Amino acid sequence: MSQQLEQVKALIELREKARMGGGQKRIDSQHEKGKYTARERISLLLDEGSFEEFDMFVTHRCTNFGMEKNTFLGDGVVTGYGTIKGRLVYVFAQDFTVFGGSLSETLAQKICKVMDQAMKVGAPVIGLNDSGGARIQEGVNALAGYAEIFQRNILASGVIPQISAILGPCAGGSVYSPALTDFNIMVKNTSYMFLTGPAVVKQVLGEDVTQEQLGGASVHASKSGVAHFACENEDEVIDTIRELMSYIPQNNMEEPPYRPTEDPIDRTEDSLNEIIPDSPNAPYDMYEIINDIVDDGKFFEIHKEFAKNLIVGFARMGGSTVGIVANQPKILAGVLDINSSRKGARFVRFCDAFNIPIVTLVDVPGFLPGTQQEYGGVILHGAKLLYAYGEATVPKVTVTLRKSYGGSHIVMSCKQLRGDINYAWPSANIAVMGADGAVAVLYAKELKAEEDPDKRAALAEAKKTEYNDLFCNPYKAASYGYIDDVIEPRNTRFRIIRALEQLSTKKLTNPAKKHDNLPL
Repeated sequence: MSQQLEQVKALIELREKARMGGGQKRIDSQHEKGKYTARERISLLLDEGSFEEFDMFVTHRCTNFGMEKNTFLGDGVVTGYGTIKGRLVYVFAQDFTVFGGSLSETLAQKICKVMDQAMKVGAPVIGLNDSGGARIQEGVNALAGYAEIFQRNILASGVIPQISAILGPCAGGSVYSPALTDFNIMVKNTSYMFLTGPAVVKQVLGEDVTQEQLGGASVHASKSGVAHFACENEDEVIDTIRELMSYIPQNNMEEPPYRPTEDPIDRTEDSLNEIIPDSPNAPYDMYEIINDIVDDGKFFEIHKEFAKNLIVGFARMGGSTVGIVANQPKILAGVLDINSSRKGARFVRFCDAFNIPIVTLVDVPGFLPGTQQEYGGVILHGAKLLYAYGEATVPKVTVTLRKSYGGSHIVMSCKQLRGDINYAWPSANIAVMGADGAVAVLYAKELKAEEDPDKRAALAEAKKTEYNDLFCNPYKAASYGYIDDVIEPRNTRFRIIRALEQLSTKKLTNPAKKHDNLPL
């Protein structure tokens, strides 16, 4: 055998060694937990045969605590690039079989290299996280590695999409990179995120709590809002990422993918003409309206389990991606509160950063009252949603279906927040407040002066009717031009798509500034 052939053989053997990560025993342990290995995850995520790996032969440089005697090729993370449905993406997958996926100086450098390359070429970064945290033996070098990654997350924000999948432990400093990315996807019962673990919570607060109760997927998907998706297993995570990628562009300079549809643009839905209940306080399901107006009835929801009184997600209309923001009358009557405001603002800002038009469906009676909301800063959080809409320069089409009262009317993409096209159904009520509250304020003296209870009730009823005749229809707002047209509900799909087509060449820029200072 020639020397060159021997060198090639040695290369092949080294590659095989690197692909084994921490060895067969640890791979088996990963499988026993119902988890895939880092390389298996990449193989499932990317198009077959498309993965090109970086830094397979990198090893750590730590000499503390005898670490120099214990090295693995790749050092606990698999990095590189490939394609999803033919589109370029960069990926890193932490390898739990090598030092528990713990972050070292060199592991961080591998991740940073991938992120830098993604920024250069303008392609999304997908991180598959499964790590025990910082590699303690490396001390401050591990912390510096985290900070290098976080800095790149910050600079990449709004430039390229960043997606994080949490597929195992994610604790301490390691939680901040996912928190800085655009979307977080977790697995129920096998992944968790927290800054301080159950042992520390017990020691400091005396509180007994499990990992799942403290930072499991269900907790972060429904209570904290940290996770946008909580999946049943890793296969569902992979499917979710691939589906998500089909709606979003490669970077902030490109348009979202276009997918031709056979769903007619002028399709009408007669059921929408009767979907609003006669009673102004009766609920209905906003999902029915969304499914009726989008292409093929397909809606990809974001943050489904969090702040359910506001619905956000992606769909296509006329083949083009749109972001949908809609109040949900079935939950808390569709009111806005702290969590729904945060949820909506984050989604609107993502859409604006990545050139995705925003369609807003409004049925909102106001903001949720009470000390809990006020002490929690509902004013600031509500201002986030207001700020996000006012800042957004992408096409914005708003349809008011029923209630649109007070400050919540303003916040939900009104004309004065640069809503491009604002439609209303004939059932729309656009006013400072509902009739009951308005009459109680406007006619307080007259009602108090009337001593006869029956006459007082009749007077209140008459004034409510007068107020309803004036404001419980969209024509007052339309008379001022705040509503561009009152539309027949059955034609909503057609009118929105025509509006978006008209706005496809929209050019609008905000004043030059270093950066904004949105309310936090």
